[in-house]
Amino acid sequence: MKFKAWMQSTEDFLIRWVSRKIVFPAMYLAGSMKPLKENKVVFLELRLLSLSNNHKELYERLTRDYDLDVHCIFFKIGTARRREIYKRYAQYIREAADAKYLIFSEGNDVHACVWKRKGQHQLNTWHAAGAFKRFGLSTAKKLFGDTAANMKRFPSHGDYDLVTVSSPEVEWAYIEAMGKEKHPECIKAVGLSRTDIFYKDGEKAAAFERFYQQFPEAKGKKVILYAPTFRGKTVGAETPDKLSVQKFYEKFHEDYVLVFKHHPIVHKRPAVPEEYSTFAKDLSDTMTIEDLLFVSDICISDYSSLIYEYSLFEKPMIFFAYDLDDYFDWRGFYYNYDELTPGPVYKTNEEIIDYIEHIDERFDREEVRKFKERFMSACDGHATDRIMEMFFEPSLEKYKKKDK
Repeated sequence: MKFKAWMQSTEDFLIRWVSRKIVFPAMYLAGSMKPLKENKVVFLELRLLSLSNNHKELYERLTRDYDLDVHCIFFKIGTARRREIYKRYAQYIREAADAKYLIFSEGNDVHACVWKRKGQHQLNTWHAAGAFKRFGLSTAKKLFGDTAANMKRFPSHGDYDLVTVSSPEVEWAYIEAMGKEKHPECIKAVGLSRTDIFYKDGEKAAAFERFYQQFPEAKGKKVILYAPTFRGKTVGAETPDKLSVQKFYEKFHEDYVLVFKHHPIVHKRPAVPEEYSTFAKDLSDTMTIEDLLFVSDICISDYSSLIYEYSLFEKPMIFFAYDLDDYFDWRGFYYNYDELTPGPVYKTNEEIIDYIEHIDERFDREEVRKFKERFMSACDGHATDRIMEMFFEPSLEKYKKKDK
């Protein structure tokens, strides 16, 4: 078995090395013989099957207001077979070779294995707010990350013009994680496009309408949202199953409903027992996290960056960190966990239930407000405007639709 695993690991490494060091650069070189298409934009998604939240608003603006050649490419890492994924890698390389604008939401050694052409622009909208759990180069000494040698051999971040972050407070973490010590100016606290929706008129009411369509039993009750991050590697990611629906039902079914929102890269999730279906629902596939943040009264999470977005509402947060020591060894954090979290940290269902029973006298809104001001100061409802101005305009002006 060890020999078989070694053979598989060696094969994977060779395929990775040949594709990133020879095949993809050669394909890109051939494509870059053509002039850049000034109106061509390429969005890239690694794992999701549709555009991520940070990309949706940008895509809508670009296609609504301008006459552009916009492409969306989905690698489908974690859902498709390797042969199909590599076809999608090749598709990206061909499209990126003559595109004026390249837009990412994560790091990847495919888009970073080729150079940025003169006149080309690269934007990374980064998919998460704040700086909670470590990522990129910051995980080199953690079990979650690749080896330091492989990170150096196969970089995940290219020559960005702009990386959007939620606050000046966290710029240092992205500089470290992306290895931008020589070019730190590309990391800018202009806010996250995905947070603009929280400031739009009518979005909250629309979110409640969609929520009640999915969960009509929730009308007249408060909402507890459980939204944990995944465990393990991104490929084959697992979700926690320690929250007891039965215990929450016994204490709260008269006044609350319980909603689950698992991480989007997790495919196997614990089922909600049928006998509690009027109290608890898994809405991971049917509602966006933005809608659920709008409608929830309490958020239970663990190490997920969604706590930064939730702080914009200044509502109670509870941290179910039953495996904190293991998670620290596995991945680690940019800040001291107990000092960072703007709410109580618990390891058992009983502790969480007791806190919720006394939440009116225990919740410290000022703690959440300070957290928001520290980590989300650039997310004021105008992040997309700033991104459009800093990354695209005025070069797009000539492509603006006449009726706009």
